[in-house]
Amino acid sequence: MNYTTHNAIVNFIWNIADDVLRDVYVRGKYRDVILPMTVLRRLDCLLEPTKEKVLELHKRLEEGNFGQTAIAQQLPRVTGYVFYNTSKFTFKTLLDFPSDIQANFENYLNGFSENVQEIIAKFKLRNQIETLVESNRLYALIQKFVAKEINLSSDPVKDENGEIIHEGLTNLGMGYVFEELIRRFNEENNEEAGEHFTPRDIIQLMVNLIFLPIENQIQGGTYLVYDDACGSGGMLTESEAFIQQLAEKSAKKVTIELYGQEVNPETYAICQSDMLIKGRDPDKIYYGSTISNDKFADLQFDFMLANPPYGKSWTVDQEAVFDGKKKEVKDSRFAVEHPDLKPGEKLTLLPRSSDGQLLFLVNMLSKMKQSSTLGSRIAIVHNGSALFTGDAGSGESNIRRWIIENDWLECIIGLPLNMFYNTGIATYIWVLSNRKPEDRQGKVQLIDATEWYGKLRKNLGKKNCELTQADIQRITETFLAFEETEQSKIFDNEDFGYHKITVDRPLRLTFQVTSERVEQFLAGSLSDSSPKKNSGEQQEIPLNISSNTKHGLILGILKDLFGSETHKDFNRVKQEFEKALKAEELKLTAKEFKLVYDTFTEKDETAEPVIKKKTKDVVTYEPDSELRDTENVPLKEDIEEYFAREVLPHVPDAWIDYEKTVRGYEISFTKYFYKFKPLRSLEEIAADIFALEAETEGVLRQIVSEEK
Repeated sequence: MNYTTHNAIVNFIWNIADDVLRDVYVRGKYRDVILPMTVLRRLDCLLEPTKEKVLELHKRLEEGNFGQTAIAQQLPRVTGYVFYNTSKFTFKTLLDFPSDIQANFENYLNGFSENVQEIIAKFKLRNQIETLVESNRLYALIQKFVAKEINLSSDPVKDENGEIIHEGLTNLGMGYVFEELIRRFNEENNEEAGEHFTPRDIIQLMVNLIFLPIENQIQGGTYLVYDDACGSGGMLTESEAFIQQLAEKSAKKVTIELYGQEVNPETYAICQSDMLIKGRDPDKIYYGSTISNDKFADLQFDFMLANPPYGKSWTVDQEAVFDGKKKEVKDSRFAVEHPDLKPGEKLTLLPRSSDGQLLFLVNMLSKMKQSSTLGSRIAIVHNGSALFTGDAGSGESNIRRWIIENDWLECIIGLPLNMFYNTGIATYIWVLSNRKPEDRQGKVQLIDATEWYGKLRKNLGKKNCELTQADIQRITETFLAFEETEQSKIFDNEDFGYHKITVDRPLRLTFQVTSERVEQFLAGSLSDSSPKKNSGEQQEIPLNISSNTKHGLILGILKDLFGSETHKDFNRVKQEFEKALKAEELKLTAKEFKLVYDTFTEKDETAEPVIKKKTKDVVTYEPDSELRDTENVPLKEDIEEYFAREVLPHVPDAWIDYEKTVRGYEISFTKYFYKFKPLRSLEEIAADIFALEAETEGVLRQIVSEEK
């Protein structure tokens, strides 16, 4: 499309808000009127050429007592689209009756087919009519949208001599108009513009990465394309166009079916509008949360693309996904079987509640085709946290583990900063497939494309750069070549995995009976043996303990056995103490034993390790939880060798608790593409300091003299 024409249309529509809605709506509410009116005017333009034929056929069908089903089937055949309008009015003829504008406009809205009615409802346009009428702005608003300065029709506007005044607006061009208006309104409202749509340069790269590797394998038939966070539908429509191009090159006839789900009602309405305009089936676009209300549970797709929201909480979806009472995941998409787990156990694929972006990827992976030759191919955008957030055993790490150990991950491309409208942070495109070519099996390619971009002349939100056609081509060729270069690294799947081992050290205790500890023991004893209230009666707590009481007997044994000296072998102390108790036929509860040992011991690195269990061949020590540590051992390394090399030289008494060993995965782009930048020399730093001093010479003297 001609960008000059595109910008002229956007600017004209944008100015309608200021011309007509000012003083009636606050700026943040302009979008509630302008966006749905833009959609309706576009539909109005497309239906205008067949208006009379539609009205004529509709009259005959009604007179013949044909039902609504027949009407819904017959009228789209006349319009050439999957929508229609049976009202006698158009935007232009509404202006012929200024005094009846409200009733006629409502009649016009009511004349649309059911699929458009849903769009109108999601835009909540009817809620705005009363305000527009009361302020006498509805007529002026419609008048602006039929102005000769713009053309929202797909046909060009010509003058009397047949010269084109305004080019026709293609479906793609209309998509650009929608997107630019949404972006501008979101900026006005300080909203997350990037939640609604993805820049076209990013989409073009994504479709290249998905389709070009298999372009020679595309056969005639039907292909299903899916976006589980479809926004305004840009990825779906671009994918369809690209597949059709590839099919035409090889003389194949293909049918593309587009499926999507969107949680934002306004964006959903725009996406459905786009589907209607292009003759697609709007019933394949669903409204609602993909996470808590999956509308395509029984379908599998050939190609899937998405740019899900990142850094966004999914707490509101948890009830539908997670059974809190049973502490189990009840949605089968997010709990999967894994060969390393015990029978009945499942790998949980739920990230932290504050960021649900990886759930959209898990959802798509659950819908991969298993029986077809091509299987499924996926491209999805994530921010950096999806690469490394989450320790071994966490939901994020489990998701990466599930993906990599199934050998689905083909490539991750690091994009330049400031590529999206609403964020300047680092973003990455993940490419996945369950039909990896042989040379990619067991491998993952990382591409650093952070320096491949062109600067925009004017920022679009936070987007200040774009992928030029040359950049897109370069990234695509690097991906297809699958070779090691400075910007392309190839790794084994195992390179991203590690075993998180738990390293324990023995508990070492000294034992000593001191007067202070005796007081602590008595205080603990009195507290533990305090009488409980019973039937409302209060009992007095004894103020002291004689040597004849149980706790007095315990203290006597301790003093007789151990005196006031420090004992560094707690194992011997424990053995002698329990032997003496047995001789005195004095039984202690577990709570009383704990009180004794907690009160009269303290940790000491020089003491003997405390034995937990001793058999004929093995001695097991009690671990000291405060000294417990963890180590991440690369999957390609032997755990015992790593432990002997990296741990034992520093803590010879340490051991590994193998029951706590967990496998994790993370991908560190920074590490793999790190470029060393040497520190500046002292001479360079000194030169800068002297230069600054020269620039400020005399300034301080001038300030002081002025103060005087």
